[in-house]
Amino acid sequence: MSKQLHVRIDDAVYEALSGCNKDQNISMQDLVSSAIMQYINTQNKETTPVNSDFTFIDLFAGIGGMRIAYESVGGHCVYSNEWNKYSQQTYFANFGEQPDGDITKVNEKDIPEHDILVAGFPCQPFSIAGVSKKQSMGRATGFEDKTQGTLFFDVCRILKAKRPKAFMLENVKNLCSHDRGRTFKVIRESLNELDYEVFYQVIDGQSFVPQHRERIIIVGFDRKRYGKDIHFSFDIKKSNHKPVMKDILELEVDPKYTLSDKLWTYLQGYAAKHKAAGNGFGYGIADPNGISRTLSARYYKDGSEILIEQEGRNPRRLTPRECARLQGFPDTFKITVSDTQAYKQFGNSVVVPLMTNVAQLICSKISELDTITAHSTIIKAKRIEPVGINRNKEMHNTGKKIKAVV
Repeated sequence: MSKQLHVRIDDAVYEALSGCNKDQNISMQDLVSSAIMQYINTQNKETTPVNSDFTFIDLFAGIGGMRIAYESVGGHCVYSNEWNKYSQQTYFANFGEQPDGDITKVNEKDIPEHDILVAGFPCQPFSIAGVSKKQSMGRATGFEDKTQGTLFFDVCRILKAKRPKAFMLENVKNLCSHDRGRTFKVIRESLNELDYEVFYQVIDGQSFVPQHRERIIIVGFDRKRYGKDIHFSFDIKKSNHKPVMKDILELEVDPKYTLSDKLWTYLQGYAAKHKAAGNGFGYGIADPNGISRTLSARYYKDGSEILIEQEGRNPRRLTPRECARLQGFPDTFKITVSDTQAYKQFGNSVVVPLMTNVAQLICSKISELDTITAHSTIIKAKRIEPVGINRNKEMHNTGKKIKAVV
């Protein structure tokens, strides 16, 4: 819901805003709204006390699912970035902070120092033609050559500039097989070249929410800081209670979420057509005592992948609040955008309790590595260095002969 605010500004200010408006190709309303939120961001950062166990940045932040996870285990977010204006609105409504916009235009040196980089980066194809040519000529290549032009490059340049203790990246399961596996190969090689020890695993979120949702989690630790002897495993602690669909359903639902006769007829015909052709395309009725299919960003179109059966009526789609619950968001999370935008946002988001579990594992490993590193530093400081090479070798010190002790 939006409210109108009439603001009177000087001619010079209006002309300056008009110039920015044309340069950035955004409406005057969005430009002014963004400027106001940036001002509030500055005020909040100046007045908010920092009392946390670690700091992190939230890249490709969406609506803040990762932020909820990392804050819940003691983290303090010092920077966020998300280009979609509707996601920015939801993020601001829940965290009082509007993320930066286009990450490709952000100078990595301006990003605050942080302990953990968190990013749910988009998957894009990598062009390897130039890389292959260089390799055939025996010339070295780095992540700049391999990833330039993709948003993953922005993750790499920030890692290189800031060298956080660790990072966590999240993406769709198909990242592993994307572009015949070449995309994931480039990602692993690039992170390795940046001197991070990398671990990854595909994890299904259904242990935490009643949804089949497989995602790849990539975790890395700084070898320059901790050395190469780093071990990490995804020891996910599953809940004793396996959640089912009826756990997330609202008791009273607006009739507008019930499918129209026209849409329901179409979906049934579409499913029958593909069944006859021998494939499984079609709608999905969720078992109230089971789990649902994967919630996607296209859910706003017809809701066909996750429908709820209703006695005596056509099935209905999930409400935005039910979608939030399906991703593990708390009921206190504010939904301030249209249903269409909300469906897109939750479909693109993460399973919050799963991310929380992984965040805890990363924090525990960092604490362990910091302790080992600190202990090693103390031992080195106390170690007595030899003052000679051979026992009984004579050395001069302030004009006197002494015997070196090894």
